Order: sequence, then C-alpha cells, then structure tokens
Amino acid sequence: MAPFPLRLAVLGDSIAYGTGALRPADALGPRLVDALTREGFDVDLHVLAVPGAASENLAEQVRRAEPLAADLAVVVIGANDLARFVPPAQAAAELSAAVTALRTGGADVVVVPAPDMSMVPFVPPAFRPIVRAACAQLQLMQSSVAEAAGAAVATIAGDVARAFMADPGLFSADRFHPSSAGYARIAEELTPTVLAAARARRDDAAA
Repeated sequence: MAPFPLRLAVLGDSIAYGTGALRPADALGPRLVDALTREGFDVDLHVLAVPGAASENLAEQVRRAEPLAADLAVVVIGANDLARFVPPAQAAAELSAAVTALRTGGADVVVVPAPDMSMVPFVPPAFRPIVRAACAQLQLMQSSVAEAAGAAVATIAGDVARAFMADPGLFSADRFHPSSAGYARIAEELTPTVLAAARARRDDAAA
C-alpha cells in the first residue's frame, strides 16, 4: 500500500518550535513525522510555531497556515500565557478562535494544553502548588474550548511534568525548555493522540 499523504502543521510556542533541542531532528515536529512515517504516512511538515508565542499570537500563525491546506494541525500553547499572567478566559477564547479557523479550513486539530509549570527547576517548592493550580485552571479551560471547537485534546501535562521532575536531563541547559531527551519524552506522550487523528483522517478518505 502506498503511503498516505499527510500535510502536518505545527503551531504554537517554543515547545512546538523545538527550542532547546540539540538538533533540528530532535524537535517535536520531526519526531512526530518519524512516528507518522512508521505508520504509513507520507508527511509534509510545516512548523509555523514561534518561540515566545502566546495564545494571542495564534491568529497570525493560522493565517500563515491557510495557504498550506493542512490535513492535521498540532497546536502547543499556554506556557507564555501563564508566564505573562494572561487571564485564562482570554487565552482560551483565543485558542478557540484558532481551532475554529483551522477546522473551517479543513484541518483536523490536536491541541496540547499548557504544561504544568511547577516542574520548572527554578520555581521554589513552596510556590509549586499555586503554580500547579494556575496551570490546571488554564488547561481545563483550554481543553473545554478545544473540544467544543472540534479538536482532539492531548492531556499529557501531568505525565510530562512527573517525568521532567524525576529526570533533570529532560531540561536543556537553560533549565526551562526541553532538551533533546525532553522532546523525545513529550513526543512519546503526544504520539498516540496524533496517530489517532491521522488514522481517522486516512480511514475517512478510504470510506
């Protein structure tokens, strides 16, 4: 059977972009391509993510995605909304608009909500419960609006946070962004949701 063509767009922030990876191939997008290729997809990858982006910046990335006519879009967003104290309702509304626009353009969408920032090494232990609660609030709102707009949600923040807290080597030298090993772990958690979306699209095309 010939590989199934799949145009993949990755939108979002520095995690979606791959900041901290030692090699481009170690970033999230290429790792997802590897997994999809092993499953029989011929992937055309477009990384539209911008380091430092918050949810308000998704609209511009979506505009850049429109000419691509992506089959599948993966959106990784929320860390910078948390860092800049963006009201969760505002960040969620901006994510909802982005997902709606991507779906209107014909793409299936996988959303990766905000990470659990309490895992970051320089967060003082006494503040971690507060940070974790703030992250959980945004994650919940992101998940709700993403699902309502027709996206699949990859609820990986808890497992990723536990892995990063147990292994400092998953952080890059800046102790904030993932290392190559960190991206491998994030991709491992995210891949099942991405594969499920890609397989569903392939099945629909064959029906």
